[in-house]
Amino acid sequence: MKIKSIRLEQVAGFMSQYPKDRLDEIAFVGRSNVGKSSFINSFLGRKSLAKTSSKPGKTRTINFYNINEKFRLVDLPGYGFAKVSKKEKEKWARLINEYLSTRENLKEIFLLVDIRHQPTDLDKQMYDYIIESGFTGFVIATKYDKIGKSKLHNNLKIIQDKLQIEDEGLIFAYSSETKHNKDVLWEQVQVILDN
Repeated sequence: MKIKSIRLEQVAGFMSQYPKDRLDEIAFVGRSNVGKSSFINSFLGRKSLAKTSSKPGKTRTINFYNINEKFRLVDLPGYGFAKVSKKEKEKWARLINEYLSTRENLKEIFLLVDIRHQPTDLDKQMYDYIIESGFTGFVIATKYDKIGKSKLHNNLKIIQDKLQIEDEGLIFAYSSETKHNKDVLWEQVQVILDN
């Protein structure tokens, strides 16, 4: 896919702030420390479109990125790790659940996990929610450049087993540094949009 234009179209803290039109949306969700903002910047070929931070939990809103005026990539708040109050975490959870359960524009959800670690119970809950909601169950295993190639198969198998993914073809190892699997993921996005 050739990207001609990208813009941060909307930052939403409430449902009333979602864009009102019917453009298709593909959402990305994951733990606070999984490297979601780095992934989005790398995937879209922009250095600082999504704000990155050494402190997890930078994304506290739903960010709608308009691509080519044709569809949106949606960055959901991270869950689980960020050092914020219980009240703030509950607010983020509400925000995520509200979007995922009500947004008619939503075509697909990708779950991001860290390839170096076994998925957490929260990751499993999110994956189950994605499957139960009728989505495919794509997983992006970030930080691929942080492990040796010899560990790739084993680490992907751990992710597959923990999340109980039947088809290993649904898991994509990704590196924001080397952009490993970027083209493959864009092909998958195109397939989703064409269906």
